[in-house]
Amino acid sequence: MDKTIISTDSAPAAIGPYSQAVATARMVFTSGQIGLDPATGELVGPDLASQARQAFSNLAAVANAAGGSLANAVKLTLFLTDLAQFGEVNAIMAECVPKPYPARSTVGVLSLPKGALFEVEAVLVL
Repeated sequence: MDKTIISTDSAPAAIGPYSQAVATARMVFTSGQIGLDPATGELVGPDLASQARQAFSNLAAVANAAGGSLANAVKLTLFLTDLAQFGEVNAIMAECVPKPYPARSTVGVLSLPKGALFEVEAVLVL
């Protein structure tokens, strides 16, 4: 299988043994993005809204590095440490992801890296 590793300084560097994204043929599979500031490697704030907006910004940077954008997303997976914040994250996603919206799953998790409240990953078709 032919695969291309995608990496950009416009999104936080991997904090473990994984790539920011992997492209094969016309498909790109991103790793999850949390609300890290790419310049500092730290969470942008303690609240869901700032972290979610930054996570979508980081995901957009990875998509751009792969030659696409969030408009190319066909599937998103969202991870929340508090599913009571589902409505808030829906509103933020509607601001950050263009219509028509991709398919999506939302998963409640106990914890995320660096104490993040939100994480998002995508499958893109270029």
